[in-house]
Amino acid sequence: MPFIDQLRHWARADPHRAAVVVGTERLSFAQLVESAAALPAPQPSAGADLAVIDEPNGTRLATRFAGAVAGHGVAAVLDSSWPRELKAAITDRARAWAAGEPAPPATQPGLRDGTPGSTFLLGLSSGTSGVPKAFTRSRESWRASFAASAPYFGVTAEDVTLAPGPMAASMNLYALGEALFTGSTFVALPQFSADAALHSVTHDGATRLVLVPTVLALLVRRGLETGQGPGALTSIVCAGSALPADVVELVRQWAPRARLFQYYGASELGFVAASEAGDRIGPAGGETPQEPLCAGRAFPGAEVSVRGPGGLPASVGECGSIYVRGPYASNGYAWGDDGLAFHVLPGGDDSGGGDSGGPWYTVHDQGFLDGSGRLHVVGRASDMIVTGGANVYPQQVEADLEADAGPGTVVVTGVPDAVRGQRVVAGLFPDAGGPGGAPVMAGQLLAACRRRAAALPAHQRPTRYYALAELPLTGAGKLSRTLLQAWIGEGDGRAQRIH
Repeated sequence: MPFIDQLRHWARADPHRAAVVVGTERLSFAQLVESAAALPAPQPSAGADLAVIDEPNGTRLATRFAGAVAGHGVAAVLDSSWPRELKAAITDRARAWAAGEPAPPATQPGLRDGTPGSTFLLGLSSGTSGVPKAFTRSRESWRASFAASAPYFGVTAEDVTLAPGPMAASMNLYALGEALFTGSTFVALPQFSADAALHSVTHDGATRLVLVPTVLALLVRRGLETGQGPGALTSIVCAGSALPADVVELVRQWAPRARLFQYYGASELGFVAASEAGDRIGPAGGETPQEPLCAGRAFPGAEVSVRGPGGLPASVGECGSIYVRGPYASNGYAWGDDGLAFHVLPGGDDSGGGDSGGPWYTVHDQGFLDGSGRLHVVGRASDMIVTGGANVYPQQVEADLEADAGPGTVVVTGVPDAVRGQRVVAGLFPDAGGPGGAPVMAGQLLAACRRRAAALPAHQRPTRYYALAELPLTGAGKLSRTLLQAWIGEGDGRAQRIH
């Protein structure tokens, strides 16, 4: 099961508690069960019972999602902001996939969970262009994830989780399922803005935030600038990219009593590693936050291994592909598998270290394990820059440059170069200053980055800098180095060369 049986339990145990809140829309647990059960039953077909959901943030999206995954149904949730042509192309591919799947077994009418090993989700990888890859997930993969994530992050039925991004994004869709599983309240925004999110924190009584680091930085800086406080927040969960040390310090100022968690994972892998930034954020903790590239230790129930060429385990401190073993991974791709992303390494063979504990999974993110068993993530293999024969991981360079950059964001990528193969370049986004502070200008950020770059190895130093009018983000709010490449290559005005 993923969450339907639990949803029915909470509808009986606490029927009037808010299950989903989006702006002025509100559904209690009893209302959500009633509205999901009232949806038309899928028509008999030769393939999977697939529902393609194209809805903006709202309670209707939650209703359709719950109804779609009941029984042996499968849901594909589209980002409503995607272009019409892209959504049509995804829908066509999804229906073709469903037609090729075996028909589900007959089940009793009404809302109930299907068998644990059956597919319930056709997930879509985030991106900025082209038809995204699609992966499939079993009900058991989410059930096992909920059973581990709820105690790790301290989620109880009394919590109110605000996920300010698109509900269709895998991180937020999971947060919705986690809330329905635990009997807590899930809150989303009809339209995102930092002020709307801060208003929701207090108006809706949010106790948890689930968001990516770029969005957390926007919220915290706006909250400090305007005096909009953290309300009843006790927990912040961040994922999607590295959590910069300066953002951790801002969170300490804005929400001194909130625990700050970060985790590393992937849509295809689920949870891989996680950590808490100090025992507790605020004066009571007093600990130095972990280095930005340290994801933490293996998530409960998961095993982490770093492997070099041929799948052989890497030594301590040696960089390689990050593999994970456990119950949280997807079943692989329904379409779009180019052999360069999701990969399965069978367990119990010589390449797997002689063990028999099941397969290892990777999306070829690169990293290393330190002597304490903590995982350090240095970037995705597809983001790696090869310049003059040397490998450069943008995330490492960004962390080094941002160390003295103040309230600014650095995005490093590679662009074609006739001599080097690729040239290392950096985009600079001069974020607003802190409370009472003057905004940082692009020139100041450039000067700070160039001073810091002088201490880097020559192949890691950016040779060009661009002032960014906005951050290059995917629809889910993650930094996209590919999008920055496109801006530079196309001469887009959002990336203006300044050095």
